[in-house]
Amino acid sequence: MNFLHIVLVEPEIPANTGNIARTCAVTGASLHLIRPLGFSTADKYLKRAGLDYWHLVDINYYNSFADFADRYKEKQFYFATTKATMMHTEVSYVPDGFLIFGKETRGLPQQILDGCPGVKIRIPMISAARSLNLSNSVAVVLFEALRQQGFPGLQ
Repeated sequence: MNFLHIVLVEPEIPANTGNIARTCAVTGASLHLIRPLGFSTADKYLKRAGLDYWHLVDINYYNSFADFADRYKEKQFYFATTKATMMHTEVSYVPDGFLIFGKETRGLPQQILDGCPGVKIRIPMISAARSLNLSNSVAVVLFEALRQQGFPGLQ
């Protein structure tokens, strides 16, 4: 069975990554972390947010986005960014697709958005608000992709 992949580019807040790891554990999504990380993977807040789900998560680490992108260049990438015009509900997600999110304070770098093929998506929100919390954004997009696919493997 093909599962979706969550990619966090240089995440900064351990509790967000912990919450996202927990979401990955309950959905079967793989988690890909692009360094540098803004925390230690031994961080107590990271571990606490993920509770006892860590053994259920397929976690992969990369030293740079270029390393990650080169390894999966044949796969479909979906870039979550407030700069996109297409809403996350307006695209068709493929099994084994990669949902890519940027760091909490700045989002995805423009060089990634401009230099890497993929679909740019956004979550609709009030324009005066900067953005949703990263872990909430991941959950919103991931569950839309899973819904489109009939929630494969989920009860």
